[in-house]
Amino acid sequence: MTTPQPPRTVDEIADAYVDEYAALDPYTATYAGLSGYDALSTDLSPDGFAERRALAERTLAALATATAADERERVAGEAMRERLSLDIEMDDAGLNRNLNVIESPFHWARETFDLMPTDTEEQWANIAARMRAVPTALEQYRQTMDADIAAGRPSPRRQVLAVAEQAGRVANTFFGELAAAGPESMRAELDAAAAAASEAYRAFGGYLTETAAPTAREQDAVGRDAYAIASRYFLGAAVDLDETYEWGVAELARIETQLAEVAQDIVPGGTVDDAVAALDADPARTIVGTAGLQSWMQKLSDRTIEAMAGVHFDIPDPIRRLECRIAPTKEGGIYYTSPSDDFTRPGRMWWSVPEGVEEFSTWRETTTVFHEGVPGHHLQVAQVIYRREVLNRWQRLLCWVSGHGEGWALYAERLMADLGFLDDPGDRLGMLDSQSFRAARVVVDIGIHLGKEIPASLVAADGFPAGVWTPEAAYTFLRAHCRMPDEFLRFELDRYLGWPGQAPSYKIGERIWLAARDDARRRQGDAFDLREFHRAALDLGSIGLDPLREALARL
Repeated sequence: MTTPQPPRTVDEIADAYVDEYAALDPYTATYAGLSGYDALSTDLSPDGFAERRALAERTLAALATATAADERERVAGEAMRERLSLDIEMDDAGLNRNLNVIESPFHWARETFDLMPTDTEEQWANIAARMRAVPTALEQYRQTMDADIAAGRPSPRRQVLAVAEQAGRVANTFFGELAAAGPESMRAELDAAAAAASEAYRAFGGYLTETAAPTAREQDAVGRDAYAIASRYFLGAAVDLDETYEWGVAELARIETQLAEVAQDIVPGGTVDDAVAALDADPARTIVGTAGLQSWMQKLSDRTIEAMAGVHFDIPDPIRRLECRIAPTKEGGIYYTSPSDDFTRPGRMWWSVPEGVEEFSTWRETTTVFHEGVPGHHLQVAQVIYRREVLNRWQRLLCWVSGHGEGWALYAERLMADLGFLDDPGDRLGMLDSQSFRAARVVVDIGIHLGKEIPASLVAADGFPAGVWTPEAAYTFLRAHCRMPDEFLRFELDRYLGWPGQAPSYKIGERIWLAARDDARRRQGDAFDLREFHRAALDLGSIGLDPLREALARL
């Protein structure tokens, strides 16, 4: 007679999941800083996606009978069930592997190289092995795209053609430049691997234009049902999409009123555009060249960590190291990558500078350094990795909820203003300009994908024709409300159209973080301590915003 095995604990299941998932997705293992996977590549074929889904299903079944020793482990179990269940819903909706301009299997196969160590010949051998596997990875993803086309779920034409252009840029420069940085003793091996990877990207671009584009769908919008799933996935919360859309319109108007008020401190009697022009013309606020940009980012980041540590936040020593880097790509955008599990690879802030851009305005980007660094993503993510005693391996290394993370980063920007770090009128204008951009995203993203009517207030104020949102109307709207270069706004619009639900998670996430803090302040009264609230909240790890609210309400 077989003796029944006792139920496993949540932490045991979570730790086992990390090992199993890393074996199925070596790209993510590299991102998480797990050793032993850098020479391997993720299976991007339909079978590979099916294996990862099966692991999620097995893990959910195990969690249904799992035990939890305490409140901490119970919260971990809730978070894991919420994430894996939504992974499956996203898979059912065809949203977990779709081609888009910013985050898709096409990008995973290239971006994994940004995080691979390059200090030894063994590490360069891993890079060569993974470059040699790029043709197989892209062929597997082509099989996945073909299967989706056959199932009646083709990618949007706009995304297909834009990614085809990206493929050409990757083929022309990235792998050759990567190989050139390697040791001379491996020159032939690296050059051959780089040539194969470059040709694979060039061929994939041809597949997109010649095969995928003719079968692509013309419609960008995914519709309410699919959008509701994506929104819950990125937020970890169910929100009223219609109310949130109206809130986005009102929030944009509120922030623009504040922008106009701050502009008076810069150019009395002038407009926001007058203030922007004055700030851009100020040599003291201008940086020329990417080397100067990198140096400015690093110095500001270092000063901020020093000012925050032990005063407003608990920042352990390993977290006080943050590297600011210029990204190897030229797509535009600023992003953060986490430290490795052992902190031998530090957290990094990356700036992908578009081709030809040589001047940078510090007034625009001071708040960005706070967003990506401390007290934003770096403090949040690195703190989670550091807190081994209160978080299991899945929480520390694999769980990321966009609304939680991006919402915290926007909350951090506003917090820095409250703490006096954005008192300079130019820096404060930059923060508000960033906030208005994130509010505009809420309006555009929900408006297009749900086929919403353009609000009457915008029709009256901006001269839009009445009717439902179109990509053309959205671009006109972004140009009217976002003070950014046209090429950046065009990329951003493509991003919203191809990655539904993600862009609003910043501002909606901030809204929920602020509500959670205000609720804690009301409940605790004079006993409320902001530093303790932040510590307790971050110690929960990256979890869905609904589980976050519930957990914080129990503190």
